[in-house]
Amino acid sequence: MARKARTEMIEETRQKLVAAARRQFGSVGYAETVMDELTAQAGMTRGALYHHFGDKKGLFLAVVKAIDAEMDARLADITASAADDWEAFAARCRGYLIMMTEPQAQRILLRDSPSVLGAEYLQASKLACIVWMTGALQALMAQRRIAVAEPESLAHLLNGGLMDAALWVAHHPEKDAALEQALASLNLLLNGLRFTAA
Repeated sequence: MARKARTEMIEETRQKLVAAARRQFGSVGYAETVMDELTAQAGMTRGALYHHFGDKKGLFLAVVKAIDAEMDARLADITASAADDWEAFAARCRGYLIMMTEPQAQRILLRDSPSVLGAEYLQASKLACIVWMTGALQALMAQRRIAVAEPESLAHLLNGGLMDAALWVAHHPEKDAALEQALASLNLLLNGLRFTAA
């Protein structure tokens, strides 16, 4: 059997640490995660963690980026399978809300990342969503699928509403019912954007 290349071994180590950290951060949160326990679960040493990520915060950032990348891929699949641009936009908004209410996303992205990573990182992350949403809204306006408005301000309103709804669901005592209510409200909001001839 051929020996693994060094780069392959490095990536494997990083993935093991990120997977173990994702489980820990997702179940007990950032503050309660003990690095010695986490590295032991991954079958690694603290030295490996510090070598690859610098510190606990660096590992947390890697977990956030991994979740973001996974969510982006899932949202791209949702968009690709839609019948048209309007259905893609609406499905992506619904998919985003659903994903943000999954337990790991709630704990890691909604609860811990603001205090661990700070407002500057979150603003940069949000900007990527705003850019996509602005472009999608411009295309829908050009197709006369939705009413004409200033697309960037509309993107900020929609994105903020989705984030706030996800936080509301995350803190609601009856999460499933709250998610259903949030999705129904989202559909009402999105349908209000639809173009109607005068």
